[in-house]
Formats: sequence, C-alpha cells, structure tokens
Amino acid sequence: MLDVRWWRLDVFLLLLLFTTARPSSAIELWVAPGGSDTNAATREQPLATLDMALRKARELRRLNHPSISNGIHIILRGGRYSLDTAILVRSEDSGTESSPTVIRAADGERPVLSSGVKVGNWQRAPRRAPGLPSAARGHVWVAPSPVIGGRATEFRQLWVNNQKAVRARNPNGKAMNRLLAWDRRNEEAWIPSPTLAGVRMPGRLEMVFHQQWEIAICRVKSIEVEGARARLKFHSPEGRIQFEHPWPQPVMSTNGNAPFCLVNAIEFLDEPGEWWQDPQNGQIYYWPRPGENLDTADVIVPHLETLVEVRGTVDRPVENIHFRGIGFAHTSWMRPSRAGHVPLQAGMFLLDAYRLNPKGTDYHSPGLDNQAWIGRPPAAVTVRGARRLRFEGCRFEHTGFSGLDLVMATQDNVVEGCLFRDIGGNGIQLGTFSDPGVETHRPYNPSDDRELVMRERIANNLITDCANEDWGCVGILAGFVRDVTIAHNEISNTSYTGISVGWGWNKGTNCMRDNRIVANHIHHVATRMCDTAGIYTLSVQPGTIISSNAVHSITMNPYVFNPEHWFYLYLDEGSSFITVKDNWCPEERFLRNANGPGNVWENNGPAVSRAIRESAGLQPDFRHLLREIDH
Repeated sequence: MLDVRWWRLDVFLLLLLFTTARPSSAIELWVAPGGSDTNAATREQPLATLDMALRKARELRRLNHPSISNGIHIILRGGRYSLDTAILVRSEDSGTESSPTVIRAADGERPVLSSGVKVGNWQRAPRRAPGLPSAARGHVWVAPSPVIGGRATEFRQLWVNNQKAVRARNPNGKAMNRLLAWDRRNEEAWIPSPTLAGVRMPGRLEMVFHQQWEIAICRVKSIEVEGARARLKFHSPEGRIQFEHPWPQPVMSTNGNAPFCLVNAIEFLDEPGEWWQDPQNGQIYYWPRPGENLDTADVIVPHLETLVEVRGTVDRPVENIHFRGIGFAHTSWMRPSRAGHVPLQAGMFLLDAYRLNPKGTDYHSPGLDNQAWIGRPPAAVTVRGARRLRFEGCRFEHTGFSGLDLVMATQDNVVEGCLFRDIGGNGIQLGTFSDPGVETHRPYNPSDDRELVMRERIANNLITDCANEDWGCVGILAGFVRDVTIAHNEISNTSYTGISVGWGWNKGTNCMRDNRIVANHIHHVATRMCDTAGIYTLSVQPGTIISSNAVHSITMNPYVFNPEHWFYLYLDEGSSFITVKDNWCPEERFLRNANGPGNVWENNGPAVSRAIRESAGLQPDFRHLLREIDH
C-alpha cells in the first residue's frame, strides 16, 4: 500500500528539484497544530509535526539541494504540539555555519512542545469515597486518568491553568514534621503516629526526608503503629541506600530532629489545590482552588520525561541547529515512583553508596570516608554530541525534573535569553558528573577532549521557581566543564544553590579550567536547604574566574539543621586556582572549605561598587523576561 506521507514528500522534493533559481533567503517549512503531515509545508498548507518537518529538511540535506544554500527555517505556528514520543535530532539533521537549520516560532506567536495530556470529564467525587477526609467531602472532584498506549498513565505532576497543583501531603503547605528516631541498623524510621492521618496501609505512600543539602524520597513498604509512635520501613533499592549511604543523612540533634513529610495518600487530600491519583482504578481526585471551574479549566498531566533529544557522537556530532522562541513544557519524572530517589548532591541520584573503613582511595585524599556511584536525572531537552547549537528566547516551563541538559561531547553552544520557570530539578545542567560505572569522587580527565562539555555560553537567562520537586537542585549546575561562560543570568526562588560549578570533591588534576562565572544576579535562593550558597564550586579549576556577580537575600528555611550554614560565595572541597573578585553581597559571608592552593580573593562584599552591582543580571535587551514573571 502506498505511504501517502512519502508520496507527498517525493512531490515536495521534485518541485524543488525543478526550481532553477537559487533563493536568496532560507527555505521555509511551516508547521501548525491544525496542519497535516501530508501537506506541502507552506504557510497556507502547514505540516502538523516537527518530526515531519525535520524529515523533509533531512532529505534536502541528503540531496544537497541548491534551495538550502542559505539555510532551512522550520517555522512553528503558535499553540501546543502534543508529543507521543521524544523528538530525535540526529547528525543527519546538521546544518552548516552558512546554512543552519533554524527551528523557530512564527513572528509574534508561541509554539509549545509538550507531553501534557488534558484531563477532562470531571465529576463530583462520592462524599463517602474510601479514605477521603471529612473536610474534603463535597469539595473534591474525580476524573478518569488519561489512557496512553492502552494503559492509564501514571504521573507525579498536575497543572491547572498553568499552575502546579500539590500532590496530597501531610502536613500541608511548607510545614514539616520531625522524626522521632532514625535506626540505621534496622533500616527503619519512627514518626509520630498522628502524622499518618489515618493511613494504616502503605499503598503508594512516600516519605520525603529533609537531609541538609538534599532530600530523599522513599516508598513506604510497611507501617506498624505502636500507640503514639509508628515504625516505617521502605522498599528497595532506596531503603537500603538511604540507610547505608553516609552523606547526606537526616540529622538527629538537640536543634530538632530531621524534618519530613508524607505524600501520596487520599487521607492527605484535605485542602484546595491538592490532588491524588488512584492508579489501580484509573482515577484522579482534585480539590479545586477558589475560582477554578473544572468544566473549563486546562488540567494537564505529563507522560514523557524528555521532549527533544539531540543525539550526535564524538565522530558525527549534530551541528548548527538553532532553536528560537520555542516552548518546552509538561514533562514527567517517574523514577521516585519506581525506585525511590536518594541523591548525593544537586539531584544526582545514588545507585550505590557506603562508608569506607579504613578511609581513603588511590585517587583521593586519605580522608575520603565514602564511595558512591550516581545516575543522571532527565531533562526536557537533552543534548549529546553537538556543536554550535543555539537556544535563543526559548521557554522551559512545568518540568518534572530539569529544563535543559548538555550531557557530553558538546562544544560552542549558546543558551541565551531563555526563561526557565517551574522547574522540578536543575534549571540548566551541563558537563560530566561521572558515569554510573565510575566512582563519583574520581577526577574526570578524558584523553579525547572532544568528549568534554566546553566553550559553552550560558547567558542572559531568567531562572526562577526552580528545584520544586527535588529541593537539592540548583539554578545552573555545571559538572566537569572547561572554558564555559555563565554570565548575566538572573536566578531567584531556587531551593538550594544558585550556581554550582565543579564536581569530584578532589584536589587531583581533572579536565576543568578557564570557566567564567561573571555578572550574574542571584537572590532569594536556598529557600529550603542548608549548606548552600549563591555561588558554589568544587575541585581544581585553573584559570576559573568568579567576578562581578551580585548575590543577596538568602534566608534560611526554619526546618534546616543549621540555620547559620549558608554563604554568598562558597568554595568547597578541592577548589583550587580560582579567582574570586569584585562580587557584591551585603556582607562578607564566605566559606573556604578544604580548599587546595592558588585561590585568590579580592574585593568582595558590600564595598564593591554600585556600578558592578547594577550591571549584574540580565542585560537591557533581555530584561523583558522579567515581565514574564511579574503577573
């Protein structure tokens, strides 16, 4: 049977082949939510999907058609493009410097690539729904879970009219309860039994631990109530890792035992804005906020963790692809529901970890007391093996975990003028953080520089409401990177650190050098965690400069173990050969912890000039981004 799409594609190519005149501008391929992939890709007859537009562009590249001498512009009309699978951009899609492939928004319009699925058919929930608190009866609505691929989809995020709803939790809001006891030998946690709010069977109950600079999410395996106390045990693998790994751990002290909250039980659905999914019966329960009408509300749940994957190799990189004005939204993050989530730092989750006895390794100081192997969490857009890509004026919003990730073998890319808002994990993450089979304290220094993330420019981006799923994540996270510029970004309302550069906790030689963290405006960060800073570094980084940044308005959460353990600038273990100069902050609150040699500190604090302070953050051409979050 004839494939109509390919027949249309052949006709499209034949028409171009018979064109004798070489165009003076880039060829245009149009896409619109109401289009069809059998259309001609014109403004009047647009395609329906970016996938088909990339295929047409790929064929033009393959044939080296003269029409592409000035580039290919794939133009997306405004609206939401619902994705069933992640879009793959491969080396065959590459442009050249003189003939790039530009994927851009139509003028004045906002296209959004989304894995969001609309939830409809809302009905009032039965007043006597099993487990529903009495306060919620008559207020809660129920709808069927979306079915994808013949199965009801599971999710951990839900948005109503672009506002994130709260997965039912106890206690409500930003409050936390406190552990009664933490028994590492028997791998059990003791909590006040009233905090269970009537939950007697674990079901899909989860416990979120606050542990210094990270959280952990553990699925509850069993509950045993003994009067005013309850003993909880947890599923594997996270249960074993959570009790065995030494850093970070819940702190039990005279200052107050470690905070925790419980999530994901219908018994906790007791105030507006909360929701709970019953996956066994394929139902979603939600208590609308004031003013929300579920007959007309845009209720969205995600089903993909990654929307776009740019995947080249060291030998065949993806090159010269530009994204302009594209939105990326509504991504999922399902690992905690399947295996828990016990991170080491900045969201990098532990696959295994344990204490060393005796201490020390051949690649670290004699004092290293633990080993750990980590995995890397997902992002809405991931990039591997790519050069000269550009993300300009894009929007990364409503993500289950990170927004954008430059993973490995990426060079000379630009991320500028983008908005990162309502991000579950790290806003932007880039560089190596050690592969799953490599112990994470080992210095990374590959023999082939093409494997590195280097010469990247991360500039003039607005990052806000970040790390709202994993509170230990940061605005901009760079691991082992070289010659990277992080400049003129504004970062606010993140749960942990603003900008973190480096990995390894190690004074040994690695690939890092010549990074520049310059003229960023960082404020209202560390809203949930401690042992934190506006700007934080790790390990040896010769030639790295931290200069002309403005950092202020850091206020500790009342639940942190040590409310005084925060800093505007923080050079942590192994930090070496770094110049820290002309950074403004209200006071000289800095930390140099287990640093190596060669660091230079010069003119940092409140005496730095007003001109430096006022020049930090978004440059004039990008300050329009601030209006995006003013309403």
